[in-house]
Amino acid sequence: MAVPVAPEPSYRALFAVPSLGRVLLAMQIARIAQSMVSIVVILFALQRYNSPQLAGAVAFASIAPGMVISPIAGALLDRHGRVRLIILDFLVAATALLLVAGLSVSGNLPAALLIAITAVASITGPLSSSGLRSLFPLLVPEPLWERVNAVDSNGWVLATVIGAPFGAVFAQILGFEAALAIIAASYLAAAIVMIGAPDPRTDVASTGNLLKDAWLGLVYTWHNRTLRALAISLSTMNLGGGVIQIVVPLIILRRLGLGQEVVGYVFGLMGAFGVVSAFLSGRLRTEGREKTLIVLPAFAFVFATAILLWPAGLVPIVLSMALGGLVNGPMDISMFTLRQRCTDPAWMGRAFTVSMNLNFSGFPIGAAIGGVLVGVSIEAAIVFAVVANLAGAVLAQLLIPDPGGEEDADPRPTRSELGAAAE
Repeated sequence: MAVPVAPEPSYRALFAVPSLGRVLLAMQIARIAQSMVSIVVILFALQRYNSPQLAGAVAFASIAPGMVISPIAGALLDRHGRVRLIILDFLVAATALLLVAGLSVSGNLPAALLIAITAVASITGPLSSSGLRSLFPLLVPEPLWERVNAVDSNGWVLATVIGAPFGAVFAQILGFEAALAIIAASYLAAAIVMIGAPDPRTDVASTGNLLKDAWLGLVYTWHNRTLRALAISLSTMNLGGGVIQIVVPLIILRRLGLGQEVVGYVFGLMGAFGVVSAFLSGRLRTEGREKTLIVLPAFAFVFATAILLWPAGLVPIVLSMALGGLVNGPMDISMFTLRQRCTDPAWMGRAFTVSMNLNFSGFPIGAAIGGVLVGVSIEAAIVFAVVANLAGAVLAQLLIPDPGGEEDADPRPTRSELGAAAE
């Protein structure tokens, strides 16, 4: 019997993987839409409602509810496949955006209703974000994981390059409601492209009960030493990221008196630097070097955030965003690959969903905190972000296992935990 030949690790070999192009195209369209909406809703709250606190609350509501139910989303992905659930989330996002636009046009969108719609729409968010990311190691051979992770990381940064400026410009020229309608159309396009994509199935460690499977996904992730370390360190760092998402638009709009489009341009600049960084990082073989490629960029983020304390107009913002994009590439790719290597394929849906959402959980909390702190002073908010980034970098150094060190204990739930879940 012929032995399968592992493909040489190159981008050419990656894009030869059957049907991967369709999945990547759908992913990219959706991520551009997500990048657009993340900027537009913050500008919407700051300009239409004149409230940084509301901007922080909307950013929190757009992410936090989905994180809370992410274990259930992960169990659904493992049990029922990924493609149909990814499409479902795209359709929910489009519907919510059209609803917000329609209510705003008619003058029937109080702040509380905006937050409520945003929160409900976020519930399905993990289905697409985790569904896509857990689909890649099932479609792509392991020698190409660094390459697909580079494309995955670049998907986010390229979306920032395109989506953030376009979203801000659409809002400035066409109005917020038209911008939201355009974003909704983008989500619909992503759903259409995703139809017919392959959905490889794996053996699933299931009890047959959705809630029990969700609980066991949490147990698996927490028992996995590497996933636990990533969750603790990155969630702490992302507190700073959430604060900056509020602080940068506020400095540009209120302190510098510049237009909404400038907000989009500086976030796009971060993405532009990230594109080059991610593609170059994808050429590296990260195995055994993941910790270093996470920790060093984490400390660089501390400096990138501290630059914002320099009172020199737009220059500190440009430098901060450029440096942040530059160091994000190797960090993301190493984190993605490390997570793939330490996760049993039978648990990928649940473990990836729980892990991704735990890692990102600091962002909505940071955005909410940032909305409050800027009421005291913008500098206080930036100092909080610097401290959060520094704490996260230190935790990464202390908690992520060293290569070749002590192996993880078996992260699968014990018999007693399986028995407890079955009761």
